Amino acid sequence: MTSTRADRGRASDTALHVDAARPSRREQILQAAAQLFAERGSRAVGVDDVGAAVGVTGPAIYRHFASKDAMLAEMLLRISERLLAGGSDVVAQAGNDVAGQLRALIAFQVDFALDNPALITVQDRDLATLAAADAAQVRRLQRRYVEVWVAVLARLHPAADAAACRARAHAVFGLINSTPHSAGRLSRASMAALLAEMAWAAATA
Repeated sequence: MTSTRADRGRASDTALHVDAARPSRREQILQAAAQLFAERGSRAVGVDDVGAAVGVTGPAIYRHFASKDAMLAEMLLRISERLLAGGSDVVAQAGNDVAGQLRALIAFQVDFALDNPALITVQDRDLATLAAADAAQVRRLQRRYVEVWVAVLARLHPAADAAACRARAHAVFGLINSTPHSAGRLSRASMAALLAEMAWAAATA
């Protein structure tokens, strides 16, 4: 039987699932781990805690993951891949309209942040605890995602160099990814609209 915490996770954080309506057992484990890591920090969570959250014994977790660190590595790799693929796709779908590309990127990042507050928290707080090889892979994917934004921002700000566009992109991420601290104060639709408006202003000023 799945715990209430895991139920909350499946309802909100969806980026770990191939099919959010029918997550696999492996995805359920990752989702429960993400919720627990966000609440307590990864170092304060044991394999038995994750097992209890999905209604299995701790040892049963090892049929899916070699360790708790393997769970953390996979969840951060998955969301980094999802961000890169999703950001690239929305830019391509927007065609050659740079304003449309930026609006699409902002909408994509806002949706990701609002739909995945636990993962945003874990990525921000626990990336540094990954093994060096895993952390390097995550950071490579993240840099490629940033460069998707930089390419768009460079077209909007032709007088700005790449470093300035990169700094602007990170500032926009910081604004949007603050949602774990502010979620619930407004309806989702109102929060999405506010974040999109503020992100647009920050990206185009």
